[in-house]
Amino acid sequence: MQTRKDINNLPLRGVVAVELGHSVAAPFAGQILGDLGATVIKVEKPGAGDDARAWGPPFVDGESSCFISLNRNKYSVAVDLKDPVQVKRLRDLIVQRADIVLQNLRPGTVEKLSLSAHDFWQENNRLIYCNLGAFGRSGPLANRPGYDPLMQAYGGIMSVTGEEGRPPVRVGVSMIDMATGMWAVIGVVSALHERVSSGRGREVDVSLFESALSWMTVLVANYSASGDLPRRLGSGAVITAPYQAFRAKDGYIVIAAGNSVFFNRMCMALSHPEWANDPRFLTNEDRLLNKETLAEMIEAELGRASTAHWISSLEDVGVPCAPIQSVDQVLADPQTKALGILQHSARTNLTLVGLPISFDGARPGLRHEPPTLGEHTEQVLGADWDHLI
Repeated sequence: MQTRKDINNLPLRGVVAVELGHSVAAPFAGQILGDLGATVIKVEKPGAGDDARAWGPPFVDGESSCFISLNRNKYSVAVDLKDPVQVKRLRDLIVQRADIVLQNLRPGTVEKLSLSAHDFWQENNRLIYCNLGAFGRSGPLANRPGYDPLMQAYGGIMSVTGEEGRPPVRVGVSMIDMATGMWAVIGVVSALHERVSSGRGREVDVSLFESALSWMTVLVANYSASGDLPRRLGSGAVITAPYQAFRAKDGYIVIAAGNSVFFNRMCMALSHPEWANDPRFLTNEDRLLNKETLAEMIEAELGRASTAHWISSLEDVGVPCAPIQSVDQVLADPQTKALGILQHSARTNLTLVGLPISFDGARPGLRHEPPTLGEHTEQVLGADWDHLI
């Protein structure tokens, strides 16, 4: 746990955020704000709470490990949004206390409850209100809900992920949800900065679909320039080669020889200096045109020895490379440990990944355990607010 001195040094200390969120995108945004020092009030439905509480197995004492991983440094308040009295208490909290609202409820919900951005600005014009939607605030699909795999499909990511001729593949992490949470925080922090001079809040809009499109930035430009649809390249890259995973005797290695200097060094490490002078591989363009042949030649050589042997040989001559590690290997890796990015939840006995940002060499820590459902309802909505900070 962090000390009081550490808490006082966090950049968003004193900022209050209300999270009307569930699943991944809004909770991830709220967790980032909480890690940065904000007081984050997580609003959940009584009984079931955030949908992610039920996502499992695995569970820890009945709690989803997914939920635990996304909700540290928050306070949980249970509010029945069908009860006008409870909604009024929530509304009063936002008017009187909140700097930020994050919401990813079903389209139209906050408007029906009079909890939208415009419902608050007459009484709290400093409020920064962030909508985390599915398809964005305009267009024919604006009122549809959405989920990470749908956006990986609809945004084109699954069309370029996996191997040619094989079924479509989803990226194995919820990258669209988490990216949307990150964009939300970028928008909110930008609005906080502007508020210093303007004195007024902003409405910030981010969406899963727009986040998916942003990941396609380079491929969209490539298609615009060439007219050629991007293909699935497995672990390879569209702009350089060799830049992919190769099988060694006992596992896989990713080699990122993205220019001629690295390629020439790789040829030396693999005991094939003649490849550097092969007309098929002289330039990056040549190597891309002949990448399948080159990959076969590299893999044939790598198959003669272990991953450890080749990692050592390649690193000795400065070629960027890495073994493909499993989760347990990543957690045990000396580099992971040296960074201090892993945090231990004493209440759940889980290993959590901390914020990937440090300030003056110190990483924000775990100040509050992931909350149980409604753990802080009376404290937050009652008269005990000052004891939260």
